[in-house]
Amino acid sequence: MVRVFGTVIAGLLGLAFGSFLNVCVSRWPRGESVVRPRSCCEGCGRTLGGWENVPLLSWILLRGRCRTCGAWIGWRTVLVEASVGVLWAIVGWRLLDWVFTPGLGNEALFFGVGAAMCRALFYWMLIALAALDAEHLWLPDSLTWPGIAIGVGYSAVPLSFGGEFALFRWGGNVHLRGALAAMVSAGIAGGLVLLIRWLYWLIRRREGIGLGDAKLMAMLGAWLGLKGALLAFGLGVVLGAVVAVIAVIAMPRTGEAGSWAAMKLPLGSFLCIGGMVSGLWGEPIIQSYIRWAGF
Repeated sequence: MVRVFGTVIAGLLGLAFGSFLNVCVSRWPRGESVVRPRSCCEGCGRTLGGWENVPLLSWILLRGRCRTCGAWIGWRTVLVEASVGVLWAIVGWRLLDWVFTPGLGNEALFFGVGAAMCRALFYWMLIALAALDAEHLWLPDSLTWPGIAIGVGYSAVPLSFGGEFALFRWGGNVHLRGALAAMVSAGIAGGLVLLIRWLYWLIRRREGIGLGDAKLMAMLGAWLGLKGALLAFGLGVVLGAVVAVIAVIAMPRTGEAGSWAAMKLPLGSFLCIGGMVSGLWGEPIIQSYIRWAGF
């Protein structure tokens, strides 16, 4: 019962922080403050009432439209709130499942709670980056660089990110090794995208992948390790390819040759989705692939 209650609380907190994230995604590209003024309708400018800012519920009651001018609020609002809520609920469930481990010391409990908070922040940043890239093809340095730094600091504490929370193993230079491994993983993961970017420029003589994608991959490497980051990259590329094929099929036949080649897709959004999947179930997926491949 305690586990269920704690998971619900974590999910509700996720909904609240998801609602705040929607404000950030709307205002950051315009260089506006995320604190003032209060939330308002972008269609008529009316300041929203308190009951119109309740995560998910307000959107459902209003049927996705402003009650004054009828302007469409958009699917991004409900998707961001629901995504943060679900991911934080999963983090809360896993933390509480680990908390009830017999013989768990106070020190491990303290750092385990801190690790859960860090991983909740990681998912929050990934959803922010996915939304910003999907809407504006923009992966701001104000998120990716701090994300890399926090990921390196997180990896300095020997916890298992992909599956169950692991007990601490103090002694030696384990913290230094963890931080160095995160930095190396970040460098290789980011360098992979830079290499692809350079090869694309050699072939097409134009930019195909932004530098923001390289920084995002470095962030994934710092948090997930090299294997987790490569899994996120593979999942993101496959998802992006599927979306691209669907977009080409659905594209109206204008007769303009090569119009599909100029189409821009938010690779960063797909990488973020791959990072979420890898962060939650990366180790089981990798182990299943190894068994299937017979390694």
